[in-house]
Amino acid sequence: MGIQPFEGVTVLQFGQFVAVPYASQMLADGGAHIIKIEPREGESARFLGPAIEQVTRHFLIRNRGSHSLPIDLRNKHSEEIIHGLLRKCDVILTNLRPGLAEELGIDHASLEKQYPKIISGNVTAFGKNGLDASLPGMDLAVQARSGLMAMNGGMEDGRPTAGGSPIIDYMCASILAFGITSALFRREKTGKGGYVDVSLLMSSLVLQNNMISRLESLDAERYDTFLNWIEDARKDGIPFSEQAKKMPGVRDSLLQSVYYRTYTTKDSAIAIACASVPLRKRLLTALNMKDEVLEGSITKDEVRSYYQVLRQKIEAMFLNKNTDEWVSIFALEGIPAQPVKFPVEMLTDEQVTANNLVLHREHDSAGNIAFLNTPLSLDEDGFVAAPFPERFGSETETILDWAGFSNDQINLFLQDGAVGNSG
Repeated sequence: MGIQPFEGVTVLQFGQFVAVPYASQMLADGGAHIIKIEPREGESARFLGPAIEQVTRHFLIRNRGSHSLPIDLRNKHSEEIIHGLLRKCDVILTNLRPGLAEELGIDHASLEKQYPKIISGNVTAFGKNGLDASLPGMDLAVQARSGLMAMNGGMEDGRPTAGGSPIIDYMCASILAFGITSALFRREKTGKGGYVDVSLLMSSLVLQNNMISRLESLDAERYDTFLNWIEDARKDGIPFSEQAKKMPGVRDSLLQSVYYRTYTTKDSAIAIACASVPLRKRLLTALNMKDEVLEGSITKDEVRSYYQVLRQKIEAMFLNKNTDEWVSIFALEGIPAQPVKFPVEMLTDEQVTANNLVLHREHDSAGNIAFLNTPLSLDEDGFVAAPFPERFGSETETILDWAGFSNDQINLFLQDGAVGNSG
């Protein structure tokens, strides 16, 4: 293996759930050494779902490459242990409840004078400023608060719902990993550390980038009309499902009604993405149909009713063939069209397999595990899926010895309950 980009970089991680652990995993795949601080009983993700010896799928898929140290942060020895580790670390990552990092003295303001080269990365729910800065928040709550839940349009019994994956957390992790990489690159030039600040709120807005904009000449009237209406609608108790129908969008609704949408087929469903005029014409050719709007023979006032009829004709046509048949037809015309599949199908999907996107590896306790490969590549081996974590508590003495503590000190920490092990 050649030199990995983060070889020689050590990260001290105070992370739980998704954002910080997954960012650490991305760095570990690139060669970083990750020391993960966990509560004596283990972090929460170890208990989400069925567990095998404190191993759950949620923990394994976000913590590859980490070396866990169970520690009681309220113990009298904890500060000594943490600073022993910090002296050998390049990066510290946190996503603790608001105010806890300051209480523990591991926020950047507390560390930068003693460790001028340290790079601190912190994740908050709503940013470090403003009235909501001190509020706790997780993916689901931020999806609701940020508009992402409404934008995605999931609905059950008239109420909004989120998708099955915490997508804000994973976006946040990617931004955090990029921020840490940027800070390390800058440190090579300046010799100084820095502070990387990432929030779930901003990560959610990034996912909605197309929506989070306002062009006064085009948007002012309809946006303001909606904002005034929604305030009254909530006072009047209008159901959310009705509120959502009024939500302004930025994509052409007529385009979505025919050319950029899903269709029901004979056996399932297919997604068609023909945003440009040339692609729309190719779709029409493949379907042996005409669009008189594109040909300029329909007046502006007739467009909506015309597209309503055209949509119904195309919907009926898609019901005549299976999804795979349509995909083959559209592939010959260079039309972006794909079947609507379920996540579990990706584990054996031919395209996923051809690109080595999912790996299979044996785990000592859990047996064979299929999991997502590292999400990027650098040459052949710049990023390689890091190994699964060792058994919880089994590396305590090794980590403390690496940090420079003597055997007597390590035994004292164990006896006094500052740290835990698997013994």
